[in-house]
Amino acid sequence: MDSTEEPAGCPARGTCPVFLAMSAGTVRYAPSGLCPALEGNLREEPWGTDSPPQPDQGLPPSLAAVPVSWKSSGPCQGHRESPGALVETSAGEEAQGQEGPAAAQLDVLRLRSSSMEIREKGSEFLKEELHRAQKELKLKDEECERLSKVREQLEQELEELTASLFEEAHKMVREANMKQAASEKQLKEARGKVDTILFTEFQTWRESPTLDKTCPFLERVYREDVGPCLDFTMQELSGLVRAAVEDNTLTIEPVASQTLPAVKVAEVECGSTNTCALSGLTRTCRHRIRLGDSKSHYYISPSSRARITAVCNFFTYIRYIQQGLVRQDAEPMFWEIMRLRKEMSLAKLGFFPQEA
Repeated sequence: MDSTEEPAGCPARGTCPVFLAMSAGTVRYAPSGLCPALEGNLREEPWGTDSPPQPDQGLPPSLAAVPVSWKSSGPCQGHRESPGALVETSAGEEAQGQEGPAAAQLDVLRLRSSSMEIREKGSEFLKEELHRAQKELKLKDEECERLSKVREQLEQELEELTASLFEEAHKMVREANMKQAASEKQLKEARGKVDTILFTEFQTWRESPTLDKTCPFLERVYREDVGPCLDFTMQELSGLVRAAVEDNTLTIEPVASQTLPAVKVAEVECGSTNTCALSGLTRTCRHRIRLGDSKSHYYISPSSRARITAVCNFFTYIRYIQQGLVRQDAEPMFWEIMRLRKEMSLAKLGFFPQEA
C-alpha cells in the first residue's frame, strides 16, 4: 500500500489539524493552519521503527505515531471537514429534506385516493340499497293500493247487500202489515155475519170447558158435524169408532206392503185391503184402524180415513183448550173451531186431500 494514499473515510489533506504522512520510515508532523514561522521550526527527523522518537529541545515532545487500522479509522472529531464533503453532506441532507415532503405528499395522495375509493364504493352500496328499498316500497305501495281497492269493493258490496236486505225486510213488514190489516178487516166483516148464538154458546163453554156433549156448544157440534161425519154404512163398527174417538183410544196406521209375521200375539185381520170395513165399498185401503186395546185391525178407504181424521182433529183442539194449553182470546179460538167444523163438513161430503 502506498504511504501517500489516504484511507477511506479520512478527511482531505490540510483539513485535519494533524496529518501523519508515512514514507520510508519518516514521520512528518504538520499541523495545518500554522503560521510560516512555526512551520519552519518544525524539522524532520528520521526514526526507525526500532527506536522511539526523540523530543526536540525547548519544544514539547512531538506526537507519537500510533499505528491505526485504516478500516476502523474515522474522521477526526472536533475538526473542520473539507468543502467537498460539506457540499456532499448538505446535498444529501437537502435531498433527504426534499425527499421527506415528497414522501409525505405521496402518502397524503395515497390516503386521499384510498379515501375517495372507499367513498365511491360506499356511495355505490348506498345507491344500491336505496334502489332496492325504493323497489320494495313501490311493491308495497302497489300491494296497499290493491288491498285498498279490494276493501272498497267489499265495502260497496256490503252496502249494496245491506240496502237490499233492508229493502227486503221493509217489503216483508209492509206485506205482513197489509195481510194483517186484511185479516182484521175480514174478521170484522165476519163478525157481522156470524150467528151471535154460536159465538155466545162458545163463550159460555170456554168459561168452563168440558167434554160433556150435553152442553149447548158441544151438543150442536155433535148434531151438525160429528154425528154425520162418523155415520158410516156399517152402523155397529161406526158406533165403536165414535166411542174410540171420544175416548182418544183410536189408532190409525198405514198398511205395510208385506205383512210381517206375528211374533207374540196373532193379529186378527178384519176385511181385506180391497174393501173398506166402514163403508163396505170396494176401495184400495192404504190404512187400517185399531180400537182401544183390541188386537183386531180394520182396513179403511181414504174417504173414511179423512172423515175420522177431521173429527179427531176437532176433539184434539178442544182437549187442548180444556187443558189450558191454548193461550188465545175467545175470537181466535172460535174461528179455529169454525175451521175444524168446516173440515168435518167437507170430509162428510167426500172432499179430502189426495194423499189421504
